[in-house]
Amino acid sequence: MRPALQSIIKKVTRCLVLWTLFFLPKQKKIEIERWLRGREQYQKLRKADCVIVSFGKSGRTWVRVMLSRFYQVKHGLSARHLIGFDNLHYKNRAIPKIFFTHDNYLKDYTGHDDSKVDYYDRKVVLLVRNPADVAVSQFHQWKHRMKPHKKELNKYPDHSEDVSIFDFVIQPDAGLPKVIDFMNGWADELGRITSLLIVRYEDLRTQPEATLSRILEFMETPGTAEQVHEAVEFSSVENMRKMEEKKTFWLSGGRMVPKDRNNPESYKVRRAKVGGYRDYFNAEEIAKVDEVIRQRLSQAFGYMDSGQKIRATGA
Repeated sequence: MRPALQSIIKKVTRCLVLWTLFFLPKQKKIEIERWLRGREQYQKLRKADCVIVSFGKSGRTWVRVMLSRFYQVKHGLSARHLIGFDNLHYKNRAIPKIFFTHDNYLKDYTGHDDSKVDYYDRKVVLLVRNPADVAVSQFHQWKHRMKPHKKELNKYPDHSEDVSIFDFVIQPDAGLPKVIDFMNGWADELGRITSLLIVRYEDLRTQPEATLSRILEFMETPGTAEQVHEAVEFSSVENMRKMEEKKTFWLSGGRMVPKDRNNPESYKVRRAKVGGYRDYFNAEEIAKVDEVIRQRLSQAFGYMDSGQKIRATGA
């Protein structure tokens, strides 16, 4: 069965199950939906050749586009499709099955809230980013792109709420504390994962070709310098914005489609700026954000503080 058809069947099945449970209280239906989504994630996790894990807005789409272009160039495939689990593997078995996840539903199915045991024997690329930049990007995702049901499912502020960017970033359910908890949860488990590569967004920005090469070598699908260069050039911020405007990847759903062409904050590819969170706050607010990070964030990923001072440690 083709990957696209499999995905459609799973989504339809999930919707049918939830529809038959219309009489249940809202919270119970949310719990069941999260369990169903977790089961789907678990099935992909066990079949995947590699897993790329990140909190939302940490650069995952950028990495996805780079990998897609690399495999398209290496194996002579069309540029129409973004890699999504096994769709490119279906076209060429030399391309690995890559499971992209925000690790947000798996525990609802497996019950492993306090560990990453489900990933221990997997090949894992952990993509991290300055949590302040992540939280600000999450605000724009919530305000301009996120569907009302997704907000409800993941405990974000209600669709109709008027929340300032600072209040969003500081609040625990969807802002900076949530991002830090995610990163700390992984930091506690790093030594237990058999095959792990940590990739920092900031390294991708400063050394994109070298960092992409590290990812490809880790995934055991290395390429030539020319192939890597083409993938990086193709996935430049400017070109990704153009592709989003033209809906180049419309076959991949709404992942790379702007919600409002006239609003740059509604694009999937917004600013891609390291330390850009500082542009949205005054000095007092920046100090509060910085203090939360200094007090709470694990040093496992090399961030000295919320500024982009990154230790020269290997990832």
